[in-house]
Amino acid sequence: MSFKPRMTSKLEGIRVVEDLKWRAWNGVVADVWHAACGAGARGDYVSRDARLFVVLEKQGGHSDLRLSPLGADLPACRAPQHLSFVPADMPLWSRIDEAMRVRHLDLHFDAAALGERLGEALDPARLATPRLRFVDERLLGLARLIAAECVEPSHHELYGDGLTVALFVDLMRLGRDRPRRRTALAGWQLRRAIAFIEDNCLRNIRLQELADLTELSQSYFSHAFKAATGLPPHQWHMQARIRRVQAMLANAELALTDIAAAAGFADQAHLTRVFRGVTGQTPAAWRRARLD
Repeated sequence: MSFKPRMTSKLEGIRVVEDLKWRAWNGVVADVWHAACGAGARGDYVSRDARLFVVLEKQGGHSDLRLSPLGADLPACRAPQHLSFVPADMPLWSRIDEAMRVRHLDLHFDAAALGERLGEALDPARLATPRLRFVDERLLGLARLIAAECVEPSHHELYGDGLTVALFVDLMRLGRDRPRRRTALAGWQLRRAIAFIEDNCLRNIRLQELADLTELSQSYFSHAFKAATGLPPHQWHMQARIRRVQAMLANAELALTDIAAAAGFADQAHLTRVFRGVTGQTPAAWRRARLD
């Protein structure tokens, strides 16, 4: 991904206690941090890009936020898990009153790229308005899933990409003013997209590749593909991959570990989890039923 977060910080009394976990998707970079903060610790932060700060877990004291180094503290949030949307170029100062540990997710947004992907102009006023220390269970749920993908990726790449886009759409309240209808792909676009998926189903396929093939934006392609097939692109791709796995399972001499590797899965357990999700059976059970 070409998008790189542009953030500077100055920390005192704060140390990272686990290796940084991060993932990059189209227009979004996600970081998961686990930090130990001593009493009196402080941090100064400013980012050139809009970001969402999500407290996932907290033990110990609490932190105060200020919009200027000598300004008054903002109202405290006692909720153990909360979010803060920080507009681009808005500085924040934090101060820790007593020792604490915090695990948090930072989401950095390339607003221009996301607006282009979604095919919808973003509201400048909403992008420029901070929302500090608020609670939203829907956004928290999406944030937890994104953090899990950073720590231990377990799904198709489009899974995390879809989560970040869904979170951004909800955060910006996009698409609530008017419904937009999408037409299905033209015949030549559908044939080209399906042929490409079938030929490349054993590797990760980026949505941008399919959009380029059909000369559409990513957002328009996704909606038009589903309108034409009844499935989103990533589900069609996964079903094509599983069909290829089934063809390999028909060869009793091929070990499941070898099939998993050939089909682009992380390991046999990953293959089993995905295969069962698509077919309702494990690969071994499916093979036994066909070969007995």
